Amino acid sequence: MAVRDGSGQCNATVRPVWPKFWVGIALQIRSRMSRQSTRERLEPVLDPAEERLTSRAVLGATIGNILEFYDFGTYSFFAIQIGQAFFPATDSFASLMLSLATFGVGFVTRPIGAIVLGSYSDRAGRRPAMTASFTMMSAAVLLLAITPSYETIGLAAPSLVVFARLLQGFALGGEVGPTTAYLMEAAPAEARGLAVSFQPASQQIAATAGALVGEILSLTMTSEALNAYGWRIALLLGAATLPFGLWLRSVLPETLHRPEAPVLVTEPGGQSRADRRIMCLGFVILASCTITTYVTGYMTTYAMNTLHVSAPVAFGTTLISNAVGIAAALLGGLLADRAGRRLIMIWPQVTALLMTYPVFLWIAESRSAFALLGGLGALTLIGTIPYSAFYVSMAEGLPRNIRGGAFATIYAFAIVVFGGTAQPIVTWLIHLTGSALVPAWYMLFASAAGLFAMLMMPETAPLNFRPKNDPS
Repeated sequence: MAVRDGSGQCNATVRPVWPKFWVGIALQIRSRMSRQSTRERLEPVLDPAEERLTSRAVLGATIGNILEFYDFGTYSFFAIQIGQAFFPATDSFASLMLSLATFGVGFVTRPIGAIVLGSYSDRAGRRPAMTASFTMMSAAVLLLAITPSYETIGLAAPSLVVFARLLQGFALGGEVGPTTAYLMEAAPAEARGLAVSFQPASQQIAATAGALVGEILSLTMTSEALNAYGWRIALLLGAATLPFGLWLRSVLPETLHRPEAPVLVTEPGGQSRADRRIMCLGFVILASCTITTYVTGYMTTYAMNTLHVSAPVAFGTTLISNAVGIAAALLGGLLADRAGRRLIMIWPQVTALLMTYPVFLWIAESRSAFALLGGLGALTLIGTIPYSAFYVSMAEGLPRNIRGGAFATIYAFAIVVFGGTAQPIVTWLIHLTGSALVPAWYMLFASAAGLFAMLMMPETAPLNFRPKNDPS
């Protein structure tokens, strides 16, 4: 039997030739030298025995993720106001489209940031890559918040905004991979699922925070004030927390060289092939997750434009789905630690697949608040659980030396290809067919593809913490 160590290499079992006494002496000397060299380093390194550092590490990675996704999403919420400030046009529609096009520019640089910062995290460490990503995001947010309007500095205003969006996209592209790898490596083996689940949960928290800030500002400010400077307040609220986030990340302990629990390799000598297989399956699953997430985020527009429900009910769908998504993401990670990765990926995905069409049929026919909020909430609850298990499964399945870069790159390309096109495709298909069930069919297609890939994913839970009935 071959076992993969933390560096991703396959090592055959070799009989020790030294007497046990001398082996013990050698291990003690090496342990003392390792502790001494660690104390002499300037960088803090995570000690497996210091579990209190695990909590701080998870908090630091999660807070940074929340702040970055909040800043990235706030632009989307205030797209109309930003368009009026930086992209004046002959009509409001043209101004909005220019603003949305600038928002889309941020997706272009995501894969570049994923490749550059992700691979950097595999060479230099998770902490330097996360700190660099957060620093670039901080600069982009401040630039966007303080840039004068088009009326003040002319063409320089939209040019600076486009540059800020490119920098934001680059930084965010390099955020997810190193952060996910860090969360997995910082956690004890029996709690990896819960730790990594803070990655998708933090994105939901950021979306909820951005929506709440936007809602509060829109209710407390006049439309003139909101258009003039309200959106700047929302961005500066996020920027106010940036010094704390930078400090927190700068003192995080490093995890790149931390020992890991062994993972079984089913094909000795075929590690490269196994890595490519996991990356291909991961791309399909992330594409499925991206489509489901973006279609769910489209439900506010869908409820108002297609179902013609009231605005409060329509906006309530976003808050309900985000709140349920936070709880479901954490629940998925917790269950993955108890029952293994594959079971928690597969069975909730099957359930969500069977629920999707009946739920949307109920919503489309009744067009009631209870159907919209209750049905979508239940679907979000079940449908989010498998992806938390997948996050930790893919992070565990990738060798340490490519984990950050591979995860970041696959995630970024899935977002660019399927996230940026999901809502336009659904809108176009609804217009083409006139059917209110288009989101259901699109989500069914994505969920089926994701389920097919999940069925081929290996069990990656550490050998010592797998369920007793796990056959692998």
